[in-house]
Amino acid sequence: MRRGGWRFWFAAGLTGGLVSSMAGAMSRAPGAPLSAAALAARVDRHYNALHSLRVGFVQEYDGMGMHRRESGRLLLAKPGRMRWTYAEPAGKLFVLDGRNAYFYAPGTTEVQRVPAKKLDDLRSPLRFLLGHAQIEKELAGLTMSPVLAARDETLYELSGAPKGMEQRVASFVLTVTADGAIRGIRVEETDGATTAFTFAGEEANVPAPDGDFVFKAPPGTNIIDGMPPV
Repeated sequence: MRRGGWRFWFAAGLTGGLVSSMAGAMSRAPGAPLSAAALAARVDRHYNALHSLRVGFVQEYDGMGMHRRESGRLLLAKPGRMRWTYAEPAGKLFVLDGRNAYFYAPGTTEVQRVPAKKLDDLRSPLRFLLGHAQIEKELAGLTMSPVLAARDETLYELSGAPKGMEQRVASFVLTVTADGAIRGIRVEETDGATTAFTFAGEEANVPAPDGDFVFKAPPGTNIIDGMPPV
């Protein structure tokens, strides 16, 4: 897999803990200070209650002398399924059916396939969307800091380093609301490259037909076994 390719698999793996981490906000006692651990628990609880989620995303990559910005709609459903439909660039698609992940980029003749269990091992940002992780246990040196309010929301950053990936990842940051909804994910690698996701328009428990998570290879393409990040 080309060097830039594993970054998508890594990000797609880290965005997975959010579906099971998805719903009701955890209340706190009036006047009690909000800690990093308490806010991380809110994120876990927020997503654990959801069965499905649809949200718009913007994905940006900076590194190796380039800047890339892509966008589209993300559909997630338990257990462990997701579909990234890109509007920019049109035709790009990533599907995780619970057993395998498929990645297709327009203009190519190959579809990369990676077993879901190998993505699970990545501890990537998408894991928090699919509920395969607990933030406080997954991130070493967890800290919290407030950021400038967006519209009527008070936002916070939860920062840490994914355990077991210290040689590759310098920092991992979740931007979240006070009630535990994720608004952004940013990963900075040790080589200085960054991958960032911004989410907007979250819709909880939307219809998510099984057919949406069945990958159909475009005509003229071949499915090959891809190599996950190591």
